[in-house]
Amino acid sequence: MRTLLYLLPGMAVMALAVWAYSENYETQEALNDVETLQRKIGTERETLAILRAEWAYLNRPERLRDLADLNFDRLKLLPLTPEHFARTEQIAYPGTILGGPILNPIPVDSTGANP
Repeated sequence: MRTLLYLLPGMAVMALAVWAYSENYETQEALNDVETLQRKIGTERETLAILRAEWAYLNRPERLRDLADLNFDRLKLLPLTPEHFARTEQIAYPGTILGGPILNPIPVDSTGANP
């Protein structure tokens, strides 16, 4: 009986040691994953900052003006004026003639029962 009292705590300590080792290993792996992800996020943020700077550089008003002047003969780009916009009353919207009335409607029931 005394041997059993010595073996049970020893087995429990060994089981807890195995559990603690596996938890430590999983925790270290998760921390490495987090570090890798944070490194990737930093790299992507740097890339995004570079892309934003390039976008701002490419969309400088003087550059766009020069490009428009350079390609005017081919593109015929002109500045927008109020006459380029229409009022909503001037836009032709499709009426009910397009679809027409539904002549043979199909009954729909959400309960799943057949009519």
